[in-house]
Amino acid sequence: MSRADNFEKIPEAREQFILEGMMSHAPFPNFLGMRFEEVRLDYGRLSLPFRPEFNQPAGMIHGGVIASLIDTVVVGPLLSALDAPPRKLLTIDLHVHYFDAGIEEDLVAEGWVKRRGRSIAFVGAEVATVSGKLLAEGNMAYRIVP
Repeated sequence: MSRADNFEKIPEAREQFILEGMMSHAPFPNFLGMRFEEVRLDYGRLSLPFRPEFNQPAGMIHGGVIASLIDTVVVGPLLSALDAPPRKLLTIDLHVHYFDAGIEEDLVAEGWVKRRGRSIAFVGAEVATVSGKLLAEGNMAYRIVP
């Protein structure tokens, strides 16, 4: 059973709008090569194929790449419950805990909404290698401006 099974599916049109309409046009995630794979109500998953440019001098994937995955994977889950795209979606707090190093391996990130308020949402995320090694977790707060 995957974590996604704990979250209900959203209408296909909304899923396509988020994955293909909004997320596929996000400049920075596209620059890095992130692939948005799934979005459900309050849940999302993306992958990032490894590139040597992601390495820091010691030969491990740079922490900034991992933090970028954490900050990006939660956008789909945040959008999943909204009837219309917000004017702004702003990260207002981001904490990352690193557990291990990624070395020349594709990455997978999962993100979920922990709690929604009227204008603030609290979210969490994890990044692992495709072989299943947990690299980091993050906790964030986002401001949603309708």
